[in-house]
Amino acid sequence: MHINFTIEDNQKNIGEGLIQVGWFLTDDKASILFEPPYRMRSQSQTKHVKSASRCPAVLQLESRYFVINCPFDFHLRFDRDQSGKPTLINALGDASPVRGNKLRELLTLVNENEWRIPNVPILQLKLPYCFIADEVVYITQLDAFGHYRKHPLPGTIFGGRFPIHIWPRPLMWAFEWHDKSKDLILKRGEPLFYCQFDGFDPSRSVKLVQAEKTPELLQYMEQISGVVNYVNQTFSLFGEVEKVRPKKLVQFGK
Repeated sequence: MHINFTIEDNQKNIGEGLIQVGWFLTDDKASILFEPPYRMRSQSQTKHVKSASRCPAVLQLESRYFVINCPFDFHLRFDRDQSGKPTLINALGDASPVRGNKLRELLTLVNENEWRIPNVPILQLKLPYCFIADEVVYITQLDAFGHYRKHPLPGTIFGGRFPIHIWPRPLMWAFEWHDKSKDLILKRGEPLFYCQFDGFDPSRSVKLVQAEKTPELLQYMEQISGVVNYVNQTFSLFGEVEKVRPKKLVQFGK
């Protein structure tokens, strides 16, 4: 049974406690590689009371972000084949911990005619992380700006912002490769990107809970999956999506 889940219904759900956000992996294959999201917290090597790590403003900012770690080791090089078609080269070769066929399943070079900037390739990494909520909550995916990289990325990542209470979808990591003369190096266990969650009241904190993949949730996701391949403005479908949304998405995992 489905209900018409409207913004007005969501507003009635707003409370004074924590905003509860559920997370789960859409695919259980090799799930041990995908670490649970965790709250951002800078490391301090001093216990001084005036340390920046104890600053209330710093603590407030960091409490708003959750970290997704990179699940794999990648060392990639951009090139073009003899016909000029963009291609990825696994610079680690036989030493790569990720098999070539699996690498092709995980990584996708976006079609060149869809690049936002001419001659700046877009690379996408598929991930199984998905977030849901039972009140109005928007997720913002952004660069791990607080993480120092020994090998700076040769480009920029770009995320997005969408409502997880009506649009549950697995995340992906998208990268624009500006300096193609440099390799792209990602290390397993290092921060890949941050997630920020916003409700109506910015003073309320967020609590992440591992959610159960109920049949109702999976059916709902199946109904909305893939629509990006058929329409240009998927956000225009939110009104229709609300009509088939289950009454409750977040169920605690067993």
